[in-house]
Amino acid sequence: MKAFDQAKPDTLEPIPVKKLGNEVVFTDGHTRALAAFLQGLGEAKVFWDEDELDWEAYAICVEWCKKEGIRTVGGLKDWVVSPEEYTALWLDRCGRMHRYSHAKRKRATSKSTKAKTNIRQ
Repeated sequence: MKAFDQAKPDTLEPIPVKKLGNEVVFTDGHTRALAAFLQGLGEAKVFWDEDELDWEAYAICVEWCKKEGIRTVGGLKDWVVSPEEYTALWLDRCGRMHRYSHAKRKRATSKSTKAKTNIRQ
Protein backbone atom coordinates (compact mmCIF):
# COMPACT_ATOMS: atom_id res chain seq x y z
CA MET A 1 0.00 0.00 0.00
CA LYS A 2 1.32 3.42 -0.93
CA ALA A 3 1.56 5.91 1.89
CA PHE A 4 -0.99 8.67 1.84
CA ASP A 5 -1.03 12.08 3.44
CA GLN A 6 -3.91 12.60 5.86
CA ALA A 7 -3.98 16.26 4.87
CA LYS A 8 -4.32 15.22 1.20
CA PRO A 9 -7.06 12.57 0.93
CA ASP A 10 -6.52 12.44 -2.85
CA THR A 11 -3.27 10.56 -2.20
CA LEU A 12 -5.33 7.53 -1.12
CA GLU A 13 -5.84 5.18 -4.05
CA PRO A 14 -9.53 4.69 -4.94
CA ILE A 15 -11.22 1.60 -3.50
CA PRO A 16 -13.22 -0.79 -5.72
CA VAL A 17 -16.87 -1.40 -4.85
CA LYS A 18 -19.78 -3.45 -6.17
CA LYS A 19 -23.40 -3.78 -5.24
CA LEU A 20 -24.27 -6.96 -3.33
CA GLY A 21 -28.02 -7.13 -2.91
CA ASN A 22 -29.01 -3.73 -1.54
CA GLU A 23 -25.57 -2.93 -0.17
CA VAL A 24 -22.45 -1.43 -1.70
CA VAL A 25 -19.40 -3.39 -0.53
CA PHE A 26 -15.66 -3.07 -0.98
CA THR A 27 -14.28 -5.77 -3.25
CA ASP A 28 -10.70 -4.95 -2.31
CA GLY A 29 -8.81 -2.20 -0.51
CA HIS A 30 -10.05 -2.98 2.97
CA THR A 31 -6.60 -2.19 4.38
CA ARG A 32 -6.53 1.19 2.58
CA ALA A 33 -10.03 1.96 3.82
CA LEU A 34 -9.15 1.06 7.40
CA ALA A 35 -5.90 3.06 7.26
CA ALA A 36 -7.87 6.09 6.04
CA PHE A 37 -10.45 5.59 8.81
CA LEU A 38 -7.73 5.29 11.46
CA GLN A 39 -6.13 8.50 10.14
CA GLY A 40 -9.43 10.30 10.64
CA LEU A 41 -10.54 10.53 7.03
CA GLY A 42 -14.30 10.47 6.73
CA GLU A 43 -14.43 9.71 3.02
CA ALA A 44 -12.45 7.87 0.37
CA LYS A 45 -12.71 7.79 -3.39
CA VAL A 46 -14.24 4.61 -4.79
CA PHE A 47 -14.86 3.20 -8.25
CA TRP A 48 -17.23 0.54 -9.60
CA ASP A 49 -15.32 -2.73 -9.89
CA GLU A 50 -15.82 -4.32 -13.31
CA ASP A 51 -14.09 -7.62 -12.43
CA GLU A 52 -16.08 -10.83 -12.41
CA LEU A 53 -16.33 -12.13 -8.86
CA ASP A 54 -17.56 -15.33 -7.26
CA TRP A 55 -20.61 -13.64 -5.72
CA GLU A 56 -21.72 -16.74 -3.84
CA ALA A 57 -18.37 -16.82 -2.07
CA TYR A 58 -18.28 -13.06 -1.57
CA ALA A 59 -21.74 -13.10 0.00
CA ILE A 60 -20.54 -15.77 2.43
CA CYS A 61 -17.57 -13.59 3.39
CA VAL A 62 -19.84 -10.58 3.96
CA GLU A 63 -22.10 -12.73 6.16
CA TRP A 64 -19.09 -13.88 8.20
CA CYS A 65 -18.24 -10.25 8.83
CA LYS A 66 -21.79 -9.35 9.81
CA LYS A 67 -21.91 -12.26 12.27
CA GLU A 68 -18.81 -10.80 13.93
CA GLY A 69 -20.42 -7.35 14.08
CA ILE A 70 -18.34 -5.89 11.24
CA ARG A 71 -20.70 -3.79 9.14
CA THR A 72 -18.49 -0.81 8.32
CA VAL A 73 -14.81 -0.08 7.83
CA GLY A 74 -14.68 1.17 11.40
CA GLY A 75 -15.77 -2.28 12.55
CA LEU A 76 -12.41 -3.63 11.37
CA LYS A 77 -10.41 -1.54 13.83
CA ASP A 78 -10.57 -4.20 16.55
CA TRP A 79 -9.57 -6.95 14.10
CA VAL A 80 -6.10 -5.77 13.09
CA VAL A 81 -3.77 -8.77 13.18
CA SER A 82 -0.30 -9.73 11.99
CA PRO A 83 0.15 -10.96 8.41
CA GLU A 84 0.56 -14.51 9.75
CA GLU A 85 -2.69 -14.30 11.73
CA TYR A 86 -4.45 -12.79 8.70
CA THR A 87 -3.36 -15.75 6.60
CA ALA A 88 -4.55 -18.26 9.20
CA LEU A 89 -7.75 -16.49 10.24
CA TRP A 90 -8.98 -15.16 6.90
CA LEU A 91 -7.11 -16.35 3.81
CA ASP A 92 -7.04 -20.01 4.86
CA ARG A 93 -10.73 -19.86 5.84
CA CYS A 94 -11.64 -18.25 2.51
CA GLY A 95 -9.56 -20.86 0.66
CA ARG A 96 -11.45 -23.69 2.37
CA MET A 97 -14.77 -22.03 1.56
CA HIS A 98 -13.79 -21.54 -2.09
CA ARG A 99 -12.73 -25.19 -2.42
CA TYR A 100 -16.00 -26.34 -0.80
CA SER A 101 -18.10 -24.05 -3.01
CA HIS A 102 -16.24 -25.13 -6.14
CA ALA A 103 -16.71 -28.82 -5.31
CA LYS A 104 -20.40 -28.22 -4.53
CA ARG A 105 -20.95 -26.45 -7.87
CA LYS A 106 -19.04 -29.17 -9.69
CA ARG A 107 -21.27 -31.85 -8.13
CA ALA A 108 -24.39 -29.86 -9.03
CA THR A 109 -23.18 -29.43 -12.62
CA SER A 110 -22.38 -33.13 -12.83
CA LYS A 111 -25.87 -34.05 -11.57
CA SER A 112 -27.44 -31.62 -14.02
CA THR A 113 -25.48 -33.13 -16.91
CA LYS A 114 -26.46 -36.65 -15.84
CA ALA A 115 -30.10 -35.60 -15.60
CA LYS A 116 -29.93 -34.19 -19.10
CA THR A 117 -28.22 -37.30 -20.35
CA ASN A 118 -30.86 -39.53 -18.76
CA ILE A 119 -33.67 -37.54 -20.34
CA ARG A 120 -32.19 -38.07 -23.80
CA GLN A 121 -31.91 -41.83 -23.38
